Amino acid sequence: MNNPDQPTTLPRQLFAMTWPMLFGVLSLMTFQLADSIFIAQLGRDPLAALGFTVPIQQLIVGLQVGLGIATTAIISRTLGAGDEQRAVRLAGLVVTTGAILVCLLAISLWLLRDTIMTLLGAEQSLLPLIRLYWMPWLVAAWTGAVLYFGYSICRSHGDTKLPGLMMMAASLLNIALDPLYIFVFGWGLPGAPLATITSFGVGCLVIYPALLKRGWLGFDLGQLELGKSIRQLGSIMAPAMVSQLMPPASAMLATALVATFGSAAVAAWGLGTRLEFFSIVVVLALTMSMPPMVGRLLGQGDIGTIRKLVRLAVRFVVLWQLAIGLLWLAASGLVAELFTADREVSDVLGDYLLRVPLSYSGLGVCMLMVSVNNALGLPMRALLISTLRLFACYLPLLWLGGQLGGLPGLMSGALAGNLLAGIMAYLLYRQGMIHLQRQDAPATG
Repeated sequence: MNNPDQPTTLPRQLFAMTWPMLFGVLSLMTFQLADSIFIAQLGRDPLAALGFTVPIQQLIVGLQVGLGIATTAIISRTLGAGDEQRAVRLAGLVVTTGAILVCLLAISLWLLRDTIMTLLGAEQSLLPLIRLYWMPWLVAAWTGAVLYFGYSICRSHGDTKLPGLMMMAASLLNIALDPLYIFVFGWGLPGAPLATITSFGVGCLVIYPALLKRGWLGFDLGQLELGKSIRQLGSIMAPAMVSQLMPPASAMLATALVATFGSAAVAAWGLGTRLEFFSIVVVLALTMSMPPMVGRLLGQGDIGTIRKLVRLAVRFVVLWQLAIGLLWLAASGLVAELFTADREVSDVLGDYLLRVPLSYSGLGVCMLMVSVNNALGLPMRALLISTLRLFACYLPLLWLGGQLGGLPGLMSGALAGNLLAGIMAYLLYRQGMIHLQRQDAPATG
C-alpha cells in the first residue's frame, strides 16, 4: 500500500483491495451452486449424499478460514513493522502447518465416516454412495485449503487481484469440468469433487510459483522461533475458527424456531437466507480486503489511520446495506412470486423481505467488526462479538418476537436482533481501539 497515512487515498485503496474479492466470492458461490445443480440431475440419493457433507465441510472451512485470518493478521502486521524476512518464513510456516492440520482432519473424517453418517441420521442405503463420494471430496477439501492459504499470503501483502482472478478462473474451470467428469466420462457423483480437485490443483500451480517468484514464501523454518510463532498463529486461529463455526450452529437453532410455524415458514425462511447470502456479498469481500490494510497500519503503529479506515468502511456498509434492504422491500411482492408458486410460502417470503433485509446494515457492521478485531490482534474480542451477536441479540429476540407476534413477530425479532448486534459490535471495537491506544502510548510517548 502506498502512503496509507494520507486520508484522501483511503477510499481509493479500499476500493482497489475490495473489488477483486467481490468477484472472487461471487464466482465461488456460483460454482458451488452449479455443483448442486449438476448433482441434482443424478437423482435424489446423490443429492442427499451431498447434503450430508455440508456440516462436515463447515468444520474444514472453519479450520482453514481460522488459519487464513491468523495468516493475514500476523504477516501484514510483520510487514508493517518492516520485517520482510520474518513475513516470508511465517508464510512457509502457515502453508506447512495448514496442510498438515487439514490432512490430519481429513484422514480422521475418513476413518470415522460411517460413525459420523450414522450420527447425522443417514440411511443405511446411502452409506455406499457416501463412501464413494467422500474420498475424492476430502482430497478436494485439502486441495482447496492449500489454495486458500496461498490466497491469504497474497492478501497479506496487499495483493487481492491475483487471488480474486484465480477464484474466478478456478470456479469457471470447475463449472466447465463438472458435466465432463460427471456425465461424459460417466464418473457420476465422484466426478464433482474430481472436477474440484483439478480446478483447485491448477490454481495451486499458478499461486505458489507466483509466491516463490515474488519472494513472499520461504521454507527455511529453522530461522524462526517455531514454538513462539506457532503459539502466535494459534492464539488468533483458535478463536477465529470457533467464531466461524457459530453461524451454522445458530442457523440450526433459528430453523428449529421457525419450524414451529410449519413447513411453509421453513421453506420461506430457507429462501430468505439464500437471498441474504447474496445481499451481503460486498461485506464478505470487505472482510477479506480490510484485514491486510489494518494489519500493516497496526505494524506501523498508525492507529489514527486505522480509525479513519474503519469509519469509512462502516459508513459505506450502513448506506449500501440499507439501499439493498429498501430494494428488497420495494420488490418483495414480485420477488416472492418469482421464487415460488406456493401461495402460502410466497406470502411468508414477502413478509420476510419486508422486514429482515432492513437489518442487513447491522449484520454487515457486525461481520466487519469481527474481521477488523482479528486484524488488530484482538481475536477474543472478535469471538465475543460473534457470540453476543448470535446468543445475546439475534436468537433471543427471534424467540421473543415469535412468542409475542407469531411468525411476523419472529421476523421483526430478526430485524431488531441484527441492528442491536451491529451497535454492540461497533461499541466493542471502539473499546478495543482505546485499549490499543493505551498500550501504544508508553511506546510512542
